[in-house]
Amino acid sequence: MMLLTIPFRTLVGREVQRFWLVATQTLLAPAMSATLYLFIFGYSLGSRFPDIHGYPYIQFMVPGLITMGLINNSFQNTASSLLIAKYEGSIVDILTAPISYVEMTLAFALGGMIRGLGVGALVLVVSRFFTPMPLAHGLYLLTLVIFASFSFSLLGFLASIWAERFDDMAMLSTFLLLPLTYLGGVFYSLDILPPFWRKVSLFNPLLYMIDGTRYGFLGVSDVNPVFSLALILAVAGILFTTAVLVLKSGYRLRK
Repeated sequence: MMLLTIPFRTLVGREVQRFWLVATQTLLAPAMSATLYLFIFGYSLGSRFPDIHGYPYIQFMVPGLITMGLINNSFQNTASSLLIAKYEGSIVDILTAPISYVEMTLAFALGGMIRGLGVGALVLVVSRFFTPMPLAHGLYLLTLVIFASFSFSLLGFLASIWAERFDDMAMLSTFLLLPLTYLGGVFYSLDILPPFWRKVSLFNPLLYMIDGTRYGFLGVSDVNPVFSLALILAVAGILFTTAVLVLKSGYRLRK
């Protein structure tokens, strides 16, 4: 089978080894950041906030923190890996290796997914020291987080192809990804927003990922969870197809 080829397994192993060798930075640091959010906003200040959808504020916040860690690290893993390969010139070795463009794209994406899902799992473990988390829709949750991680791995892949400098990637992360993440409902419900901003928020794709994760854990949501999952599946398909085509074209990869 295509996905069992030696080049594919080698590239996946390389991607996993990249972040595993610096696990303190790539896995533990995001978990520590989530711990601080939980302590400051959830544990210390959460008791002053009213319940949201019938759940204490800290429980409402945990799914958002999990999603935030998952998508950010999925994005950063593929983005940094391919950008460094472009900068060092080693991307040429990968492009000339006996591996198909589909396998290559999946290998990079899988490496990002493993890191992203690992961070998400660590945040969940840490959160249990602050509050127990119910599991309302396990299969839905698993499907959603897998494809959300897959989507952002591919987004990081495409961003690194577009970027010519590390400054380009930093600008993209700071001025696009970070605002969309914080404005995606990590710390609040759409119900508290004025009608105008509620409608504006519906154009933020991260809202559906965060809200879907919250539905998987708590069984409550601000938007239709079926639509959220369908949207994420569609986005994943579009991004994967685009990534394969861009990789095949050699855009900004072949000098």
